[in-house]
Amino acid sequence: MTHPFLDLAPLTAAHFASIEDRVARLLSTEQDVVITQGEALLPLEGAIRSTAGPGTTALNVITGPYGQTFGDWLRDCGARVIDLAVPFHTAVTAEQIQDAFAEHPEIDFVSLVHAEAATGNTNPVGEIGEVVRRHGALFYLDAVASIGAEPVLPDAWGVDLCVIGAQKAMGGPAGVSAVSVSERAWARMAANPGAPRRSYLSLLDWKERWIDGGRKTLLHAPAQLEMLALEACVERIEAVGPAAVMERHRRAAEATRAGARALGGGLEPYVYEDREAAPVATTLRAPSGVVASELVARALESDPAVPLVAGGGALAKEMIRVNHYGVDATRGAVRASLSALGAALAAAGLGVDVEGALGAAEGAWR
Repeated sequence: MTHPFLDLAPLTAAHFASIEDRVARLLSTEQDVVITQGEALLPLEGAIRSTAGPGTTALNVITGPYGQTFGDWLRDCGARVIDLAVPFHTAVTAEQIQDAFAEHPEIDFVSLVHAEAATGNTNPVGEIGEVVRRHGALFYLDAVASIGAEPVLPDAWGVDLCVIGAQKAMGGPAGVSAVSVSERAWARMAANPGAPRRSYLSLLDWKERWIDGGRKTLLHAPAQLEMLALEACVERIEAVGPAAVMERHRRAAEATRAGARALGGGLEPYVYEDREAAPVATTLRAPSGVVASELVARALESDPAVPLVAGGGALAKEMIRVNHYGVDATRGAVRASLSALGAALAAAGLGVDVEGALGAAEGAWR
């Protein structure tokens, strides 16, 4: 039995390298870009374990659940960790980062999530990068959710390790990811005796055996279908232009927030300030006395295709997330989500104005 997906010629090193080059152009970076063969948690963990150790003092910014995970990894590496946590309905500020450096000038590593799809906030990385640069710390950024939805500029922002994944705003596969690595980050890894080697977590293996070797021989057989899917999604973004893709996500977020405010029934945006709301996904706060996960389940009964999920963990009681990213960054997905939520709220006995919500969303989209 034959199948076009099963009978492809093996992916060559040159083809692999050309996909890395396209990802580098998407990031507007001159840094080395390594495409890793796994979901983005692989390079996220690998980058921390490669650069952090017992001599590291890390400022770990927590604006959502991923920041908490990064702190755990840093501690596991033996780093001294200073957590800077802000409420999940807001964003961290450059002033808060500066205050942390003033209190702890020994900080030499900063970890930050750009956009938290899980909580719906986005952080001002450009402003924060200026502060981090002034203090000479290594800057690690999770841009998995933000890439494709808003600008991600590691070179301009002074980011030393920028990890991205294709499965959200890029509309691509989840099985491959990428990290851009500055020369400072490579030097930190080379000096770190605890950096992973001969491991899937090892970035130094890719540096020495792939990049330094002129990208002529792959370390192992690549995930071929995922690599081709990554190439296809980058090609699609290039065809319409990154600015157009980001604009679509921005409009979807603004339309969802406007529609939620107009819908009534006690529903409101979870992130208070519009400027702190991520374009990749919009989080909403369930009305008082209503369990968010139950409301989402009821909404999905009327339309199982809408991109609605409840918040994770303890947030399942209060948070609803509209995942208007990738192929769902559309008017239709926003309208369908608002209609489904309106029907669920009405079924719970709450007064809603679905037509008003749809009108507000339409007005915000223009």
